[in-house]
Amino acid sequence: MNCHRFTHAINRREMLRACANGFGQLALAAVAGRQAMGAAAGLSSPFAPKAPHLPARAKRIIFLFMWGGPSHVDLFDPKPRLNESAGQQLTGKDVGIERDKLGEILGSPFQFSQHGDSGIWMSELFPELAQHADKLCVVRSVHTEGQAHGEALLRLHTGQANLVRPSVGAWVSYGLGCDSENLPAFITISPPRGHGGVQNYGSAFLPAIHQGTAIGSAEIPIAKAQIPDLVNPRLNPDLQRNQLDLVQSLNRKHLRQVEVDPGIEGLIGSYEAAFRMQSTMPRIMSLGDESRRTLDRYGVGAEPTDNFARQCILARKFVENGVRYIQVSTDYTWDHHQKVKEGHIKEAAKVDRPIAALLEDLDQRGLLNETLVLWGGEFGRTPVVENGDGRNHHPQAFTVWMAGGGVRSGLTYGSTDDFGYSPVENPVHMHDLHATLLYSLGLNHEQLTYRYAGRDFRLTDVYGKVVRDILA
Repeated sequence: MNCHRFTHAINRREMLRACANGFGQLALAAVAGRQAMGAAAGLSSPFAPKAPHLPARAKRIIFLFMWGGPSHVDLFDPKPRLNESAGQQLTGKDVGIERDKLGEILGSPFQFSQHGDSGIWMSELFPELAQHADKLCVVRSVHTEGQAHGEALLRLHTGQANLVRPSVGAWVSYGLGCDSENLPAFITISPPRGHGGVQNYGSAFLPAIHQGTAIGSAEIPIAKAQIPDLVNPRLNPDLQRNQLDLVQSLNRKHLRQVEVDPGIEGLIGSYEAAFRMQSTMPRIMSLGDESRRTLDRYGVGAEPTDNFARQCILARKFVENGVRYIQVSTDYTWDHHQKVKEGHIKEAAKVDRPIAALLEDLDQRGLLNETLVLWGGEFGRTPVVENGDGRNHHPQAFTVWMAGGGVRSGLTYGSTDDFGYSPVENPVHMHDLHATLLYSLGLNHEQLTYRYAGRDFRLTDVYGKVVRDILA
């Protein structure tokens, strides 16, 4: 045994552990042993940008997640038959399935009208968003599996629910690398703690560097949210820099001795990026550099828009700073098993103005054409009543919309039957949606694979097709 080398290894580990605090949550995640596999592609750093497989229509994605399942038949998929047949029994024959009674039909309490030159139908609950109808690509025929929130959220965020799989943002980070020297590729703002929790932004078997960096959680107002371990309260930046230089000198000495060690290469890169995050992230998290006009336009300082407005401004700022995938989440407040009218009025009022402002802001800054904005929940709601005035979960058919990032604007794609129960034209499965999102970024979902447990895995498993008709 080489006692000198053994002692040196222990000291080095102790040094790493002592210096880690304050380098940021991103760095701590990156230390995982799987970092070695992440650099196996031959890159000098796991942060390095990677060339896409195909010409990219978008550089990044913002996902506006409405947790709980907004009702498509009350927001973007008008069904006059619901009101004409309200109180009657809906049968399987009415919607083309082999079931007898499905329940009592519940009409929509909201008025629909067409907006923009494209004539997109929207509920009265989104008057601000309606002004941007010609920017939207509304897909009315999305369907998935998972009658419960937990399964549906995992399928939305990871493509699967029966195994722990990487999230969409992790796949994007893995496929494209990082476009910023100071920030991670994947940031999730106010993510859900329940219904899959960290799996919804985790990296699973991908190198840990690709997991999402979480800011707060859905239950915490974003104004109070913090990133754990971002700042070391005991050491000033100069002393931390000196500490890091010492640690990195040991890492580089090890590299010179062994010549190749992807794990240490990744660790060097992650520590440097996390150190830079300490100065970059607080500046972005502060809204002090935003004009009063911008804050008012989003609804900051007003109720009920303040919280979601702050989240949307952060998303725009992260876009400007090169983050690849940004998720913005509401709290678990769209799940209206009763009082669907009152509930949807309340929730739409929180997000309508901020979302409209985000689209306008991105457009005015020249960022919308290279940023794909996606809006949606984990499923829709039933056309039949529950608990007197509510709607149950409905993964069989629901609506999402997209804007910017190479999708066709002013388009309504796909349709459901007269009651909004099932897709009848151009159905889009969740795997198809994921394949299309990756394609917009220049990633071929069949080529974006990772070898694990003896087989190649991908976001879409063995399914999925790109919905080319919605792409510009």
